[in-house]
Amino acid sequence: MKQTQRHLEILDVLTRQGFVSTDDLVTHFDVSPQTIRRDLNDLAEQNKIRRHHGGASLHSSTVNTAYSARKVMQLKEKERIAREVAANIPDGSSLFIDIGTTTEAIARALLDHRELRIVTNNLNVASILTAKDDFTVIIAGGEIRNRDGGIVGEATRDFIGQFRMDYGVIGISGIDNDGSLLDFDYHEVKIAQAIIAHSRQVFLAADHTKFGRNAMVNLGNLSQIHAMFTDEEPPEKLMRLMSQHQIACHIC
Repeated sequence: MKQTQRHLEILDVLTRQGFVSTDDLVTHFDVSPQTIRRDLNDLAEQNKIRRHHGGASLHSSTVNTAYSARKVMQLKEKERIAREVAANIPDGSSLFIDIGTTTEAIARALLDHRELRIVTNNLNVASILTAKDDFTVIIAGGEIRNRDGGIVGEATRDFIGQFRMDYGVIGISGIDNDGSLLDFDYHEVKIAQAIIAHSRQVFLAADHTKFGRNAMVNLGNLSQIHAMFTDEEPPEKLMRLMSQHQIACHIC
């Protein structure tokens, strides 16, 4: 198959699936991994796709990658980030945990802790944490999104507002170079804003693929958080911003 035809088929697969791994493309086209990496690099240089470790996804500022795809993207990086976040949360703390695949990894990393009190709008997080008898897990009320187990809506935001927690743990879809925190869902953003407003310390967990990624809803600014947990050093502009606002940067 000619390279041009492979590129078209790769774009077609991404349109249908949102994310595809390098290994799946190697099997699909019966070519070498090096060939597929060159294809993906070419498409990324043309700004048609976004490269990730082990695969690729489509660019979009309006629609996020499917939850099933996000669960396997940057999995090892998310686990490293999760362990570092957990290491900075003492036993006996109270915390919010927001929607997202990274926050779900954080929930798993917290299972060695004792006597945590957690408020979450994520059914998956709640399911993970109820394995511990000494944890108190409170689920926010609201509308459940079937696609990812997130709970959103005005009732959810009002519920969050009843608490004042030691920590707020949030994820994000994109971080612009000016420090803007970006996401895709207006309703989800409202919940994250409430978590920021009602937490004594805010921890942002974001792997390196979120740096410079575009999304259409502005959640807030990096200056509103207390610590970022990531797997690679952020771009220079973000590092300067964090230094200016005395935001701790944990590179895992």
